[in-house]
Amino acid sequence: MKVLLVNPPRSPHNALRDHAPPEALRYVHTRLVGPPLGLLTMAVAVRDDAEVSFIDLKGEYDLHPDAPIPADFVRARVLEDPPDVVGVTFIASEFPYGMEIFRAVKAASPSTVTVAGGLHATLCPGDFDDPAVDILVPGDGAAAFRALVRALASGGSPDSVGGLLVRDGGRLRPTTGPILPVDPAGRDFLVPDRSYLRPWLSTYTVGGDPRPVTYLFTSLGCTSRCSFCSIWPQRGGAYLQRDVDSVIDELRTLGEYHVVRFADANTVVDVPWTNRLLDRIQTEGIHQSYVMDMRLDTAARHPELVARLARAGLKVVITGIESPRASELKRYNKALDTRAITEGLKVFQDNGILLRANYVVDPDYGPDDFAALGDFAAAHATAYAGYTVLTPMPGTGLYQEMRDSIIDFDLAKYNFFNCVTKTRMPLEKFYEETGRLWAIRAGEHVIS
Repeated sequence: MKVLLVNPPRSPHNALRDHAPPEALRYVHTRLVGPPLGLLTMAVAVRDDAEVSFIDLKGEYDLHPDAPIPADFVRARVLEDPPDVVGVTFIASEFPYGMEIFRAVKAASPSTVTVAGGLHATLCPGDFDDPAVDILVPGDGAAAFRALVRALASGGSPDSVGGLLVRDGGRLRPTTGPILPVDPAGRDFLVPDRSYLRPWLSTYTVGGDPRPVTYLFTSLGCTSRCSFCSIWPQRGGAYLQRDVDSVIDELRTLGEYHVVRFADANTVVDVPWTNRLLDRIQTEGIHQSYVMDMRLDTAARHPELVARLARAGLKVVITGIESPRASELKRYNKALDTRAITEGLKVFQDNGILLRANYVVDPDYGPDDFAALGDFAAAHATAYAGYTVLTPMPGTGLYQEMRDSIIDFDLAKYNFFNCVTKTRMPLEKFYEETGRLWAIRAGEHVIS
């Protein structure tokens, strides 16, 4: 049994960068950096039962920008060595590329079984009702994917594995087998095997630092309920914390990576757990630089923990401020106030931690709204700040709320850098004003 796993390329659409002024252009990020942990987990799940190969098209195009388009690239690989199964992971903005890959696979090898998984497959399974998709593995699918590969290898039916969607008679239907109980952050957690990504290791860098970066999850899900976020709906609101020993075991495997980006929605939820993790990092003599997401109100309440994290190697924190207005924060279901913002900023600054603050720009903004956000961001300046467009991501409550205002249903544009709903200002002007916000950093206010 041969299994080929494919990480699709990034969406090329970034209207904010296209309209940003020169002084802001270098701050508007164009790519997320790091390995696809979900696919790497799938690889570990089936490697004892199948010959696994891997393609990271994000890394491939970073190394070779002139490489063939995704469909042609994958088609050539499939023709050279036809796999029995091709798995692709999906988020909304990469859905069109992923479907092109599946169609190319079917054109080159009709008998190859195509399997879709990932966030978008979990939240929007109906989008995959396409002849190019044979099977959907929603949710935490490592155990189900392993069982599926074993069933296919033995000539059995996918129906023996519960919780899947399988193409039957031109449509996708649920499989009839029993659903496997899964504890994805506990007994069933699989440490991703990053060796599959060695050909693209040099591409996992950020900010001019040549040292490679990797992601690491200490938890799955989120305790917050932000209306624009897909993370908590992905697991129905569940929050699953890994065991400290498990995290330490994974950290020991990361010798090739000098920077670890904790990829949790919010790394510091359980403060005693975080202190136990720091105890073990110190005891084990693990020396790495860390990047993590943390709320400003958490920093304000626990300054001593932030100081300890800084001593352990925390260099950068990403935090969501979202908006200076209480009405917008209420709409986003974001529990944060100005006092916590001010106190949290000071805690990070006092400990030499670089802070990246993220703001959400509503398509209904007018000139006064942009001015107010610019004034607030300048008064609460951070080392870096990001300004993304409020986007009704499929599968979220916000999507239902804003559906009537959506004018662009091209999922390739659903990456927070493109406006897919009606704007109050002319669209070009909206993009220009949002792009200019990106130049506000470290106390510099360039908004006229």
